[in-house]
Amino acid sequence: MSEPTGFLYPFIDAEERDAPALLRDLAASAESKMAESRAMRAATLARLGGTLQDAGAAMAQRFRAGGRLFTFGNGGSATDAEGAAELFRRPPHGRPVAAVSLVDDRAVLTALANDVGFELVFSRQLIAHARPGDVAMGLSTSGNSPNLLRAFGEAARRGLLTVGLSGYRGGAMEASDDVDHCLVVESDSVHRIQETQDALVLELWSIVQGHLDPVGTAP
Repeated sequence: MSEPTGFLYPFIDAEERDAPALLRDLAASAESKMAESRAMRAATLARLGGTLQDAGAAMAQRFRAGGRLFTFGNGGSATDAEGAAELFRRPPHGRPVAAVSLVDDRAVLTALANDVGFELVFSRQLIAHARPGDVAMGLSTSGNSPNLLRAFGEAARRGLLTVGLSGYRGGAMEASDDVDHCLVVESDSVHRIQETQDALVLELWSIVQGHLDPVGTAP
């Protein structure tokens, strides 16, 4: 039987007996992926510099007025949404911001999915909790997730600032009038997209902090 990791590391063979050669291949593969990831992050941050500044400034304006951040995503993007909310809510330094991940409450999430449909799990939570002046941030690798698009539509109708992070060519998210600021990682690798989206969230947080704390008192 073929090894279950074969599709990830085709050079790993169940009959491999040359351990040093195998370790060299593994190290080279890891180094190549890290270099690719670094290059993607640097290129994307440079390309989206102006968009990031605009989005960060708009978010900071909402936060100064008492707005809250709502984050959401599916799968791996759900964990990134949780991380984004945690970064803004409990920053390593600077000013904390009220932030909620809409994937945190498993009871609410599964109840909505079961009772009204998975495409509404985020929009229904925004209906319940969001108000004009808040910020909605959605993360997706494809940009085509129906529940994110429904959430952005609801957020826009309710007067929230909407920030979307997508991959590939942006998908429906990039083309939507409901997304005020769309940050697209131009890659067809889910791994590189999500790694770079993490960097974009960190950069957004840094820009927001710069606006909330212009004197630079944070260490």
